[in-house]
Amino acid sequence: MSNLHPRTERTRTEILDAAWRLFVERGTDVSMAELAACVGLTRQSIYVHFGSRAGLLIALVRRADDRADIQAQLRTALAKADPIERLDAFLSAWLDFIPMIYPVAGSLIRSKRGDADAAAAWNDRMSELLAGFKQLSSGLRRDGVLAVDWTVPKAAEYLWSGSSVQMWELLVVERGWTHRRASAVLRRTLADVVLRS
Repeated sequence: MSNLHPRTERTRTEILDAAWRLFVERGTDVSMAELAACVGLTRQSIYVHFGSRAGLLIALVRRADDRADIQAQLRTALAKADPIERLDAFLSAWLDFIPMIYPVAGSLIRSKRGDADAAAAWNDRMSELLAGFKQLSSGLRRDGVLAVDWTVPKAAEYLWSGSSVQMWELLVVERGWTHRRASAVLRRTLADVVLRS
């Protein structure tokens, strides 16, 4: 629950929704002045709400998480008693979230090498996702189903990279796979690699 005044919260939400629309249309090249004009505020007002462009981008991607309630879905997956079902549910929740965030996530990925603000936003979300994969991998080890040649950190990194937005983009956007097929294949192959046979 936010500690912000309802009017302040409403303004922040309007700014973030406008930013999302602009970034979907034009990528992360949108300036703070353009965003301010779009919502009828001054550029300084945007900075008052978010502190910096990086702060705005981080708030933007966190809002996407909140709208889809992805953290609750991942926690629900991690609570499953059966470790095989837990792995599949976690991967399913994450992979099903990717099409929702791809219009902005893809732009952040393309921009992050030369744009420190885009990199900060991307790294903020990916560090949290990787922590979830570490928790998942730790549970697989605890339950005796993680293949013996995997450490928990390496299994987490492999699952995280193998189910990444970039991997999804290659299959679905570049090669024309359906999301359903890409998700099924990635879940199956990732499980085959990290689980005991």
